Amino acid sequence: MSKTEALQVIKKRRDGALAALVDSVPYIKFLGISFDRRGDELTALMQFSDKLIGNPALPAIHGGATASFLETAALIELAWQRAWNAMEESPQDAETVAAAGYLRLPKTIDFTVDYLRPGLARDCYARATVNRSGRRYASVHVEAWQDNRAKLFAQATGHFLMPRLETGA
Repeated sequence: MSKTEALQVIKKRRDGALAALVDSVPYIKFLGISFDRRGDELTALMQFSDKLIGNPALPAIHGGATASFLETAALIELAWQRAWNAMEESPQDAETVAAAGYLRLPKTIDFTVDYLRPGLARDCYARATVNRSGRRYASVHVEAWQDNRAKLFAQATGHFLMPRLETGA
């Protein structure tokens, strides 16, 4: 197998693990959230839809949709980071990673959202940064923007209980 073919196999394995993770939550599809993966970095995208409008006078995205988007970005980032590390340590496909528990989502302990400005009727982007992640606990900060990365419309901080991994994983 050539080096290019080997890289394609690794890319396919990583994309498969991310797809399995995202597909495990139907609400992600309902909100229209997708993830752009560049190496180990994820950017969440929530495509605008009329169903997301909370204030038709502006129109602005509903605060609950914004909070769900931010929390989803945090949860997927945590699970993805854990799965990424497992795939880096030893070559594993999405099924093996899932069986070991790496694709199970953490449980939210608390989640605080700061609404900085109205989320307007356009696509939203978010990126989560893991501040601390251990075997049992994780802390994450998420930032969301629309047209300009420097002009955040919301940010959040969350604390999560990490799922236990299967013995030997």
